[in-house]
Amino acid sequence: MPLRLPPLPALRFFEAAGRLQSFKLAAAELNVTPSAVSHGIVGLEQALGVELFVREPRGISLTATGADYLSYVSEAFSLIAIGTQRLPNHRADRPIALSCAPTFAALWLLPRLAGFRARWPNVSVSVDTSHRQVGFPVDGFDFAIRMSRAPVAGMAWTRLFGERFVPVCSPAYRQTLLDEHGAASLQHATLIHVNAASEDWQAWLDATGADGVDVSGGLRVDTIQLAFEAASMGLGVALGRKPLVDGALASGALVEACAGTIASTTAYWLVSAENAESAIRRPELADFKRWLADSAAQFDSQAAA
Repeated sequence: MPLRLPPLPALRFFEAAGRLQSFKLAAAELNVTPSAVSHGIVGLEQALGVELFVREPRGISLTATGADYLSYVSEAFSLIAIGTQRLPNHRADRPIALSCAPTFAALWLLPRLAGFRARWPNVSVSVDTSHRQVGFPVDGFDFAIRMSRAPVAGMAWTRLFGERFVPVCSPAYRQTLLDEHGAASLQHATLIHVNAASEDWQAWLDATGADGVDVSGGLRVDTIQLAFEAASMGLGVALGRKPLVDGALASGALVEACAGTIASTTAYWLVSAENAESAIRRPELADFKRWLADSAAQFDSQAAA
């Protein structure tokens, strides 16, 4: 007897919505409307005779049954993706797909990609900087670069390097921070916050013990690069993240606002599916992973010197 399967489009809606915990984000990822995702999942629930999601005013969450079912559906899609990638002619012109934050891509990765292209001129690389979670290999990505305190089980993690935090601002703005003795203070500064950052001003204040600095106000932006640009325009003081801020400091667009450099508790990691390079039989993935790890190690040693 043939296998009786639920509607496959509805399963795709369910996998994306369950992984992203949002009908809206799933719709954006799959290029359909949120209504289509919602109706597709309702139809799936009716076909299965179970409730997969809890609908609440503030969003959705998986039921216990839905969470259990998601693990099977995600694994099934992963197997289909791996099988498709193993087809003889599937990989001929497929670029290496990498997901990373836009500031990391602009300030660290892209300036070094020329070195990779020089060694492997026939290998293409696709860089995606959208702010979304990545599922391996369902979403078609080979690697992601993520900030984390430690590896997470279920994927392959390679540590690249950590960050160091230091307050930065424009040279002109720093003059407004000086007291009558020529010492800089952040007590009356406008702090520039990065909404998506896992560590920001509170981490720096806790580590340095600086007093009298209000972190509740200031300017808020959604990327580190935008924070650096706002600081260079004299809009306030951003928390500089070395090595990403090194170029702006070297050019003089930004200066250290005050003393106090601390090490981040998180680091940049290269993430991929476990055994992705061997399982998919794409030697260029192993080359890229080795090149990126070597570039990061060389950079890290120079920064520490």
